[in-house]
Amino acid sequence: MAYSAADLQAHPRFLLAVRFLAEKLRGVHDGNPRLARFLASQQRWLLSQAAFALHNEYDPAVPRSGLTISRLRDMATGVDAASRNTILNFLNQLQAYRFMRIAGDAAKRPRRFEPTEVTVQAMFGWLLANLAALDQMDGGARAVTLSDHPELFPLIQPQAARQTIENPLWREPPPRVAMFLWTESGGLVMDELMRRVGTTVPEAELVDVGRIDARALAETFRMSRTHLQRLLNRAIGEGCLVWKGEGRKEGLCLSRDFLREYLGWQAIKFAAIDDAYEDACRKLNLCGPEEIRPAATER
Repeated sequence: MAYSAADLQAHPRFLLAVRFLAEKLRGVHDGNPRLARFLASQQRWLLSQAAFALHNEYDPAVPRSGLTISRLRDMATGVDAASRNTILNFLNQLQAYRFMRIAGDAAKRPRRFEPTEVTVQAMFGWLLANLAALDQMDGGARAVTLSDHPELFPLIQPQAARQTIENPLWREPPPRVAMFLWTESGGLVMDELMRRVGTTVPEAELVDVGRIDARALAETFRMSRTHLQRLLNRAIGEGCLVWKGEGRKEGLCLSRDFLREYLGWQAIKFAAIDDAYEDACRKLNLCGPEEIRPAATER
């Protein structure tokens, strides 16, 4: 049985899963910084997941199926995720960066788009990393199963995407989480903070994340140092981050309540992915008694 968001929030190893994913996503950034930066905001995450879901749902026997401007517009504007102009700009940028291309005859209307190989690999890797993160909690074999059965991918991704996009609690993160996620490259900064925490939810009110060299971090993420410093200062003002000790040289801490807010928001996505994974396994008859999780009694 798939985890619910409440199950995940209560699980003693959920922080380990989120931290594991943050490490994996940093590796994705280092391997393809342009793609990682392009998707490191909540709006672009929503649009990319929606676009990929429509692509995965393409059926040659169904006219106008697949990823088209009108279908992406209907899916995104239906939940107020983006305006028509934002969607057009998004697709234009994807084509300019060669992350997306026109499928088939470019003169045929409506135009259908498809991801390029680098984008397919990145999305598959993102899903694999999320499943591997869940495996960190209970010793499961989700990631291995996906690797052995890549045909699961076009079944899992659309369902997980639609569940998250249609869920207002995921689509609109808590205000302090949104402060990072709706900011250009803010998702990369949040992942960096999560990489620095321990592997269990601490009892202390402050969670040490060490010294942050704004100049070096801005250079790594290729963002303005002023923009990064402004984001960090705002986070301090909102109580997300707190200076450690009496001087700034001692580093920063995450407040425990902000960490819990972020974990609660992440739990929504992980629950959707776990649910979609189990549904896909059932459809392909890949579930059996051996799939029962060893840590199920912990829930």
